[in-house]
Amino acid sequence: MTEVPGELQESILRRAAAPDFRDAGADVRFSELDLALVDALQAAPRAPWSRIGRALGVDATTAARRWERLRANGMAWVTAYDAAKSATVAYVEVRCRPRALESVSIALAGMPWVFSVDEATGDFDLLASVAAADLPALGRSVHGLIGGLDGVRSTRTRLGITLYSEGGDWRMRAMEPAGHAELSTPRTSRRTVYSAHMHHRPQPGNRAILEALGRDGRLGYTDLGAAAGISEHTARRRLQRMIRDRDITFRCDLAHPLAGLSTVVLYRTSVPHTHIEGTGNALARMEEVRLAVSVSGSDNLLVMVWLRGLHAIDPFEAQLAERFPNLKVSDRTVFLHSRKRMGRLLDATGRATGHVPFSLPQV
Repeated sequence: MTEVPGELQESILRRAAAPDFRDAGADVRFSELDLALVDALQAAPRAPWSRIGRALGVDATTAARRWERLRANGMAWVTAYDAAKSATVAYVEVRCRPRALESVSIALAGMPWVFSVDEATGDFDLLASVAAADLPALGRSVHGLIGGLDGVRSTRTRLGITLYSEGGDWRMRAMEPAGHAELSTPRTSRRTVYSAHMHHRPQPGNRAILEALGRDGRLGYTDLGAAAGISEHTARRRLQRMIRDRDITFRCDLAHPLAGLSTVVLYRTSVPHTHIEGTGNALARMEEVRLAVSVSGSDNLLVMVWLRGLHAIDPFEAQLAERFPNLKVSDRTVFLHSRKRMGRLLDATGRATGHVPFSLPQV
């Protein structure tokens, strides 16, 4: 068995444990303005506070001060990651032995190549979203590093084929229309075809920038240069080139349970091949959908949604049945807790408590 060293598990557990955010008297609820602020930063993650303030009808100082409160309390954050134009990605269903769920979940969250970890109901216990350099490395990593963890009973891997929508495309939809008009920029299709081999990898000089912006996607150029060990001018030039070449993705995320989105559901579905692209693109436009990706296996389309409670499941499924008559839902899995999302460690309320920089598995 491959075990995660005790000191690593202890370190990850400390970061994943919920700190007392309220020890400074902070209010840990989202106001309507807070939600609109998140919406604004989802539309323009690195826009200057003056532009964000205009979109919200407040001054720049107010927008910056409110964001700092949300960020400091782990309620919302801006992150960045490699756009992975030709990534090898998979979704691994993990079944655990009794009483091993917590330790396995913590170990998975500490693996830099496992970018998201969700604890689930149903016929598997954990869903790990992973990336590797190629298919052989993916197989060795899943079977050796995950399958070898003490407490893991079995794994099943669904290889990502085409990504139609991911969390960075999702919007809170809390701003007024005028605010959206202030921040909106023409958006290209988010459709990404995954690869059996990762052809594009960050240049060595850009990895430190990705890591620094992964921790805080709104770092100014001075702080970014300091964090990456380069000059402010070099940081500005490199980041602008990465943005121009679409080598980096920014996204604003939030503690969704505190925003009233308490229920996360993963649907394993199937659709005839001739309809899969149209269905995937249409699903990506639904406001509830966080993830729509075609995968290997008979259930060829995974769909993840954020809903406002268990009571919202049946109406959403009725909407699916009406809009997508060719879509067959094989299974629904309700997540109990998202322990890690795109590198961010989360507590039981969904607040960010730490960050694990991404790196490919060394196998």
